[in-house]
Amino acid sequence: MVSQKTLHVLGLSGGKDSAALAMYMRDNYPELDVHYYFTDTGKELPEVNVFIDKLRGYLGQEIIDPYEEVFTSNRKKKDFDYHLEQHKNYLPSPQARWCTIQMKLVPFELWVKKKIEEDGYTDVVSYVGIRADEPERDGFLTNSVTDEFISIKMPFREDGLNRQDIMNILQQADLFADDEEVKAYREIKIGCNGIEQSLPEELALQHFENRLEQIKQDPSHPYYESNIDAQTLFKVVSAMDEGKPGYYGWRSRSGCTFCFYQQKIEWLRLMEIYPKAFEEAKQYEKAAEDERTDGTFYWLGKGIPLVTLEDDDRKQSIIENHKKRYDRFVKKQEKQRIRNPLQSIIYSSDVDVMDEIYDQAEGGGACVTCYK
Repeated sequence: MVSQKTLHVLGLSGGKDSAALAMYMRDNYPELDVHYYFTDTGKELPEVNVFIDKLRGYLGQEIIDPYEEVFTSNRKKKDFDYHLEQHKNYLPSPQARWCTIQMKLVPFELWVKKKIEEDGYTDVVSYVGIRADEPERDGFLTNSVTDEFISIKMPFREDGLNRQDIMNILQQADLFADDEEVKAYREIKIGCNGIEQSLPEELALQHFENRLEQIKQDPSHPYYESNIDAQTLFKVVSAMDEGKPGYYGWRSRSGCTFCFYQQKIEWLRLMEIYPKAFEEAKQYEKAAEDERTDGTFYWLGKGIPLVTLEDDDRKQSIIENHKKRYDRFVKKQEKQRIRNPLQSIIYSSDVDVMDEIYDQAEGGGACVTCYK
């Protein structure tokens, strides 16, 4: 009789839930030999890789990239442009998520298959960061590594953890405690009596204006090549102060810069903060227009190219619509807090509740591989 040998795996998307789950597994299930992995598409924001590095230090073990394990002899297969060419320049979309399949699921499957064949594993358990307050959400099964080998476990759901519990895990882990920006931010939050106090916005903005001058002289800084302003940097460092990745200061998701699940307001913020990434996304659309005769999928949807966001009236309309939606959400939360404080959502900014603002399921339908 062949003895069972289980491979425990946990995929990191760069998002807060999968990161919190990795921390939770390390701290609560130390007896399990969990293999953590992150599939770098090469199109993530620089802050994502910073966060993964911080998480690697907390876990005290390597976070492997399945691509590195199975495609070491052909690095071209990791390139988005390679897969775009293979799909005849048809951009990925919610209806055709070949980016998730080819750049994340396929290398994961091949890596798992290799582990089974070479290391004698008989079954695989994949841990997914779906929470107890996401009753309708399910984990993913892959294309070729079927349920004959793999099973999904959701420790957060099984242990009754909700969104606020995940925020608490991140806060307690405090991954950015040694970050220069966070340390400086915390110093100016402490008053003369040594008690933390609310930071006046004027003082905060002046501090971050000064910090920006130093950042622009430091090529190693994640925001060195960005067009970030003091107000956004304030939001970024505030998110890091709460244990979250910095991009949660202005963006609701990890993943590729041109992810088609992001809201229009997030595209505007990308255009402002990372104009090069925005231009790259526009060029992908332009290539699709020029080379396809059967119509073009645009990141914003049918017939709406990104170039439309550069119109000042269009931009203002998106900003005003987002503010109206956010204000409506805040009022709804205030009423809910009066009726039942336990059911209200605790959040720091619009980024924490982007899906609720737009009346969408969390992640907007995105696969947990990319979003969680």
